[in-house]
Amino acid sequence: MDFRHVPGNQGFYPDAVVPYTVTGELVPILDFALEKTQAVYFEHYILLYREPSVKLTAGLPKGALKRLIGQMPVILAKAEGPGHLAVSRDGPGAVVGIPLSPGQRLDVREHQFLAASSTIRYTFTRVRGIANLLWGGSGYFMDSFEADRQAGIVWIHVYGNLTEVTLGPRDVLDVEPGAWCYKDASVRMTTVPVNIATGLFASTSFTLNRFQGPGRLGIQSMAVHLATDE
Repeated sequence: MDFRHVPGNQGFYPDAVVPYTVTGELVPILDFALEKTQAVYFEHYILLYREPSVKLTAGLPKGALKRLIGQMPVILAKAEGPGHLAVSRDGPGAVVGIPLSPGQRLDVREHQFLAASSTIRYTFTRVRGIANLLWGGSGYFMDSFEADRQAGIVWIHVYGNLTEVTLGPRDVLDVEPGAWCYKDASVRMTTVPVNIATGLFASTSFTLNRFQGPGRLGIQSMAVHLATDE
């Protein structure tokens, strides 16, 4: 099991699938320098600014009604170049760009996805089970991004600082449910109860998410339980 600290991607990345810049030390901004043939998509309400030359269109992901019932954003905006466009979430942390090769899939905790290149396919699932005790009985959504025939990038907002753990096939790690932010599709997630004795006749209990490799697991230092998760 390998642990490594991943700094936020501050700086300019001209050679990426889509050229981008990350600025801001407290609440980061992700700025795209879109060329005429390039496009990205994102949840529409995180748009910060754009040049008028950037064309915006909106669409609904497959199964959007389920997200609407779960009080999740349902409109995805697509931005086509040329020009600059920026997005930002209202929270302290870092922005991390994760490249995906054809055939790779990444699972991302809800409300942490910032944007993805248009070459990335997007789906989502609803996570249920005993973990619902932490989310008011309604569960939560997990976004999934997959590169099909072409490589692409998924950009994620990390709350606080990021530690990426590479799990081997037999490695297991228990994580506070609000602290993980992404995982490879090969990493299996379950929920385990934990009971701690506090005295002769008393104890306290809580639940953790258990992750089993192989694959990468992103852990953020600021555990966040957003409104739809509580």
